Amino acid sequence: MRPWREPERLGDELRRELRRHGPNAAMGDVLAAWEGAVGPEIARNAQPARFQRDGTLIVHCKDAIWGFELGHRASEIAERLPGKPALKFVPGPLPEPGLELGPEVGPDLGGAPGGDTAAGPRAATVEERAKAAEWAAAIEDEELCRLVARAAAASLARRPAGAPERPSG
Repeated sequence: MRPWREPERLGDELRRELRRHGPNAAMGDVLAAWEGAVGPEIARNAQPARFQRDGTLIVHCKDAIWGFELGHRASEIAERLPGKPALKFVPGPLPEPGLELGPEVGPDLGGAPGGDTAAGPRAATVEERAKAAEWAAAIEDEELCRLVARAAAASLARRPAGAPERPSG
């Protein structure tokens, strides 16, 4: 097993790496602005998926009906998004509701303590949230740090009972 060492700061390196991905580098900004731009009802039924090479944002919808209706509001929605991209609405996969990490889920990450439930994965414990915050603390960007900590806590909460916090070796 390798000895533990302090994590390195990733903010600048992460931004540099994201810029290599062309138009999709803007996905983080679009995802962060999405619910505010469309409201919670539309956000539950349509989510940005990727950018095409021409800069058009592909948005996955629950079904063709949602795609048709949102297509009529594309210019209105685009005006509210960073970069005001052209939009294309298509039926496609949406994130599982129990896995959302947005602010509306709150610190318990949407589950119930003690194991997965019909409502979704179990909540991260106080210890898991503290460990996740410790891992993310080296990230300078406040919003990115918060998102990484939430994702790490959710990941820790989903690991099987008795599994190590991180892979060894």
